[in-house]
Amino acid sequence: MGGTLNQMSLFKSISLTGWIIIGLVAGIAVGHYTPDVGKSMSIFANIFLRLIKSIIAPLLFATLVHGMAGIGDIKAMGRIGAKAIAYFEILTTIALFVGLGFVNLFKPGVGVEITEAAKANIPQTKPQNLQQILEHTFPTSVIQSMAEGEVLQLVVFTFLFGIACAAIGSRAKHVVDFCESLAEVMFRYTKYVMYLAPLGVFGAIAATVGSRGLAALVPMIKLVGTLYAAQIFFVVAVFVPTMILTKVPVKRFWTFAKEPFIIAFTTASSESALPRALQNMQSFGVPKHIVSFVLPTGYSFNLDGTTLYLALAAVFCAQVVNLELDFGRQIIILLTLMLTSKGVAGVPRASLVVLSGTLATFGIPAEGIGLILGVDAFMDMARTSVNVLGNCLASAVVGRWEGIQYPTHDEPINIETAANNQSPLVVAATAD
Repeated sequence: MGGTLNQMSLFKSISLTGWIIIGLVAGIAVGHYTPDVGKSMSIFANIFLRLIKSIIAPLLFATLVHGMAGIGDIKAMGRIGAKAIAYFEILTTIALFVGLGFVNLFKPGVGVEITEAAKANIPQTKPQNLQQILEHTFPTSVIQSMAEGEVLQLVVFTFLFGIACAAIGSRAKHVVDFCESLAEVMFRYTKYVMYLAPLGVFGAIAATVGSRGLAALVPMIKLVGTLYAAQIFFVVAVFVPTMILTKVPVKRFWTFAKEPFIIAFTTASSESALPRALQNMQSFGVPKHIVSFVLPTGYSFNLDGTTLYLALAAVFCAQVVNLELDFGRQIIILLTLMLTSKGVAGVPRASLVVLSGTLATFGIPAEGIGLILGVDAFMDMARTSVNVLGNCLASAVVGRWEGIQYPTHDEPINIETAANNQSPLVVAATAD
């Protein structure tokens, strides 16, 4: 009896990421030693991907409408809100281009041997010109857009719908409240679906290795390496110069940001790092009213690591099936990702939901997601930690734009004093 209880405790102590890694290893073993069995395991990956696709439309509609209707809150913040949103959009746009640059430079998906089924799924349509792409962006029926997985059309409708809700104010309260509740329900629904992620990973990897052998793991390793190289480049080439230009002390910032960064990396959860990030950035010297606005808002609008990953992963999936994407089409994909990545930061493995919807919109077969599933846990650690680091930096930069002067020594600012706006930093800022 005691042994059974110990085994149950052991199973409960393993995190979802741990189970995903177990599924990865088991899938490799089954695919390698029993290829025929491995090929048949693709059913688990297909079921998981179908469930992922079922999340896309209701989740994006609910989160984007609720987020757009909340613009009134951003306006109330006035100057701080405008500066924060401007910073968010600049940095996430740069992140998208960095991801696009690295995936085109290293081409991790090129040379992958694809199955005949995947070849049959590659669209044979003629390239669309700019006019056709723009016309197709606007929906004639939002229900049809949802049913056909036209994410960009759904985003356009939802954007206008959310603006309309914000414009009429309290009269839209019931609609906005419904969307908030729907978002919460979809978060929980997604959580349940993600419990099947280890099984999906097992099926995808077993089928891949069973069909192509261990050589199929090479592009996965190359993909992870490309992502980490891109994330490191982004931190060094974008975050550091941003701190220098805005006069945020680099060494002091890292002293206070490294703890939430490490928490995010080890847990692959932005939420677990948020309390420490809020506390540490106040100790760094950012006033409480700025931190409490910028950090939570950034969790929806400033996902630097995730947007970089999405650009890289989308083109990787096209490379896997030998689908050529010209520069113009890649830019349209970036614009789509810029919008669809907003508002779903609280969803576990939210990037898979956004990626799946984007691939469907642009007719890219989902074969590459099967490869990504196997190593997504490792990539999630990188993108989540960069998200948290980026939002900590955003609060510091907005504080500088508000006239806050940060000391260069490593001692923390007294949070209670800063919260009461009696900090020497705040006094100095108001005196300017």
